[in-house]
Amino acid sequence: MSIALLLYRLQQIDSRLSQVTPRLHSVQSSLANNAELDGAARQLTSAQTALNLAEKALKEAEYESTNQRIKLEQVESSLYSGRIKNPKELQDLEHEIVSLKRQLGILDDKQLKIMMEVEEAVAVRETAKKGSEIIQGKVITENAALRNELLTLQKDVENLITQRNAVLPAIDAASLNLYDSLRLKRSGLAVSQVIENSCDTCGSSLTPGYAQSVRTSSQLILCPMCGRILYSN
Repeated sequence: MSIALLLYRLQQIDSRLSQVTPRLHSVQSSLANNAELDGAARQLTSAQTALNLAEKALKEAEYESTNQRIKLEQVESSLYSGRIKNPKELQDLEHEIVSLKRQLGILDDKQLKIMMEVEEAVAVRETAKKGSEIIQGKVITENAALRNELLTLQKDVENLITQRNAVLPAIDAASLNLYDSLRLKRSGLAVSQVIENSCDTCGSSLTPGYAQSVRTSSQLILCPMCGRILYSN
């Protein structure tokens, strides 16, 4: 088997590896990191945090209102108990009751406002939760397909590496170095077939004698135009 044929087969393997390997890495990255799922999780966490803060504020407002009502009840009890006879003290109690009722109204309005904020926060949290569940289901389905693709790609890479390792021992070091150098310089294509007495890659025409040398010579023949190694059936 000629060195040119071996290098041509090696190039077919390497070209396929160049296609499969980036996709393999992309699938692995997609399985390890999902931006859409992470974003949904962050939204749900943010919504839950906002709800927790609103519920805490509501509890504090309820506590303030309760204390204010207790204080109001105590003052009203003192006013109507009949124990206090002094007109000035009775008048002060009446003024205090008016003030306490006004403050209680303010606290009740505050509490109502916070209750509405809690309801809104609950709605936002539920929307975020449903959105997260939808995305989780979508990711599970996608991941199943990606995992199947990953297994296929891994097998492809393993097979290609096995094929490559089978070809390499038959290629001498000098030819392999030339091949590697040309792959770097010629966009991954170091070997070109001769089709109808022309380089199939750059299209350069070859003389019949030159094309015959490619077919029969035991030495590597390069394209006079692009410098690639020429191979002919």
